[in-house]
Amino acid sequence: QVQLAESGGGLVQTGDSLRLSCVASGLTFRFYRMGWFRQAPGKEREFVAGISGNAIDIDYAEFVKGRFTISRENAKNTVYLQMNSLKSEDTAVYYCAAKGPGAQNYAYWGQGTQVTVSS
Repeated sequence: QVQLAESGGGLVQTGDSLRLSCVASGLTFRFYRMGWFRQAPGKEREFVAGISGNAIDIDYAEFVKGRFTISRENAKNTVYLQMNSLKSEDTAVYYCAAKGPGAQNYAYWGQGTQVTVSS
């Protein structure tokens, strides 16, 4: 079965950086669009960034443009989220997700990794 495992979260201070990783198994990784989402306490889950299977098509939420970078290594079945200049409002559980070819929605989700930014 498909499994997505995030890692790299933690407690940091405002202005610090973190790199999240998500390792996928049970799917042909290079065919899947990968995304990062986040959910803060009391808020709905929101899109952060997405990357196509060939890494050509990338998009970001406005609130992370210029600070976060999504990338992937298909040989390692891994997608990354490099987060720089972290703000307290970036505090959330971060999830990676996978969307198959032709699919409208992200069908597979990881368990999430907590990112806490203290001011």
